[in-house]
Amino acid sequence: MSTIPALFRHLVDDAAMFPPGDLPLVEAVQAHRTHRKSSYADLVGSFVCTDEDLMTVAAEAAKTGEGPLEVAVVITGGAGGIEPAIRYGDRSADVVVKAIEVRLRAEDDLSRNALRVVRACDNCLDEENAFVEIGLDGAWERALDVVADAGYAAKLRTGGLDTALFPTADQVAAFITACLDREVAFKCTAGLHNAVGHSAADTGFEHHGFLNVLLATRASLDGASQDEVAAVLEDRDGARLAATAAELSDEQATSTRRWFTSFGSCSIDEPRDDLTALNLLETL
Repeated sequence: MSTIPALFRHLVDDAAMFPPGDLPLVEAVQAHRTHRKSSYADLVGSFVCTDEDLMTVAAEAAKTGEGPLEVAVVITGGAGGIEPAIRYGDRSADVVVKAIEVRLRAEDDLSRNALRVVRACDNCLDEENAFVEIGLDGAWERALDVVADAGYAAKLRTGGLDTALFPTADQVAAFITACLDREVAFKCTAGLHNAVGHSAADTGFEHHGFLNVLLATRASLDGASQDEVAAVLEDRDGARLAATAAELSDEQATSTRRWFTSFGSCSIDEPRDDLTALNLLETL
């Protein structure tokens, strides 16, 4: 039986190669293998790499002799890069492509760009999932309609190296509500490696917390208004959030995670340490 509660199983995708972590590829693959053999292995999701690095990641994975590496592939070249990544995964004995992640580029016509992406996915995806990063500008909800109609998932950028990349609580609440209204699963990326929302001491950036996002998703599922969802996202009382999370049943946790599937983090240790400090994980 897993020592990781249902609410947190495979929650943290390993994006160690991405900023601000920027771990070199060889070290990142080795570290991921270590995480996947640890007592907290069930906290860890897929290894995240770009399509440009996929072949090198596969070669490095082969050196360990520990079987294929499960990866989520960030597509760097738009819709045209989806099929090559999927076909490479189909042929490779060293990586299993579990998902692709692709960002919509044409902000002036998001719906048309979304349609190109989903058609490319329809042509080559089988068991893999697709997470489409639609952004929160322009007619993003119409683009989300396209993703929903195709049965794929969405991706929300929750931070980065510039303050403009951090959405407000109201924006995140709107995104969560829109996804759940359309029965679209979603993941998050960047800036979410701590459990509770906070102001970063070094940059002053206002970070969201992944525990806040989990509980905001749960609140929305339970009928909370968009303003109430935003209030959960703005709550910085870690003890209160932890108590609410601890009270969730396994059924509620599983339902929450059906929709908020994971988030990418350049650190596995920070989310784990935060959950341990909040008494939501056993000391592992």
